[in-house]
Amino acid sequence: MPRKRTDKMVLTNKVKSGWEILEGKNGEIESYNRDYIRFLSKVKTEREAVAYFRDQAKGVKGLHLIENRGKAIAVCRKGKAPLCEGVSIVIAHIDCPRLDLKANPLYEDTDFAMLKTHYYGGIKKYQWLARPLAIHGVVGKEDGSLVNITIGEDENDPCFTIEDLLPHLAANAQYSKKLSEAFQAEKLNIIIGSRPDFKIKDNKVKEHILALLHERYGIVEQDFVSADLEIVPSGPAREVGIDRSMVGGYGQDDRACSWAAFAAVRDAKSVSHTSIAMLVDKEEIGSEGNTGAKSNFIEEVLWEIGERFKETIVPSRVLFRSKAISGDANGGLDPDYPEVHEKTNAARMGYGVCVTKFTGSRGKVGSNEAHAEYMAQLRSYLNRNGIPWQTGELGKVDEGGGGTVAKYLAEYGMDIVDMGPPLLSMHSPFELSSKVDTYSTYLAYRAFMEEV
Repeated sequence: MPRKRTDKMVLTNKVKSGWEILEGKNGEIESYNRDYIRFLSKVKTEREAVAYFRDQAKGVKGLHLIENRGKAIAVCRKGKAPLCEGVSIVIAHIDCPRLDLKANPLYEDTDFAMLKTHYYGGIKKYQWLARPLAIHGVVGKEDGSLVNITIGEDENDPCFTIEDLLPHLAANAQYSKKLSEAFQAEKLNIIIGSRPDFKIKDNKVKEHILALLHERYGIVEQDFVSADLEIVPSGPAREVGIDRSMVGGYGQDDRACSWAAFAAVRDAKSVSHTSIAMLVDKEEIGSEGNTGAKSNFIEEVLWEIGERFKETIVPSRVLFRSKAISGDANGGLDPDYPEVHEKTNAARMGYGVCVTKFTGSRGKVGSNEAHAEYMAQLRSYLNRNGIPWQTGELGKVDEGGGGTVAKYLAEYGMDIVDMGPPLLSMHSPFELSSKVDTYSTYLAYRAFMEEV
């Protein structure tokens, strides 16, 4: 029988602004986002993210770190329950859309030294033209040593760029073409120098650049073959808006969630089940490879913590009994393009963390869909803790869509749902988030680890 209605019973779902729910907590919101902006400004690659988390975890009591080839990391905190009863996992990715250097990138053309690139993940190519860029990464030398390279971030550094065609000559080459045809991947070439060395007979500019690279980093041209060098936007993350209510910067998809997951497991107190912030690579290209969510890294993490906690476990059985959040950003309702969203089911900036019951596209294809029982459990702890939250989908049905790592963890049998902040300009070199949403994401992950 349905319950009788009382005057105090709320029948409608009225979503409140996160700023209203967290009124009086501006100090906590600003403090969290100062740390987040510092992280975004410092970290531009997955290797840098792992190194940053490792450094931030030093001296924090109770944390256990397990790394995977310097490109993925698990940060764990022991819970009250034995591992055999399952663990609480927040998984997020630390790779971002970018440009990678090809194996043989350096060439000379029209008295310019240039670097050939191959884009990584879903980008709009035109957004990477005519803007300051930086090079981050490592070069593996033949003797087995690694050379770390970061050029273009310090104010005294030079930066790099990809030139764009002037509008006076763009009528046929760009304006008359479809957007997908006007900007070609093979023309995303980095200008790295233009000064010739006249002591050299041929390729005067290229040879000069090679001489500078050898002088400064001890590398030769063949070393590019064994390098992970990424081209990323140059410069720090910034506060956005005269009210400083937003954060703008590169890589918020998905470092908004990876930072929140790390901060949550770092700060969590008295966790019921062992809690793991699982921060992985390769999500933007399908989670492939031995550092992505499709790898067996999660099983290795359980074997390792089982040994550290002196518990005999079967990882697959632990995972079947586990609960998880797939920490990933959603596309916020765009004020200039509302027609691509279905407004009653679109996430809005400033309304808290977004819970996405299902992802996928064209009929939920490629999605994990959270069950009603799990959604009810998550909704209960969010409401109980006064955490701003909302639901959202990635656009109208058949408008597009996207996927996350949730389906790969669901294969182990665990309950999992997508949860993260909405963003504007997602996958661009300057993504936009709301401070109250990034903070709400942290609160949601921490409460999940402490209570679920």
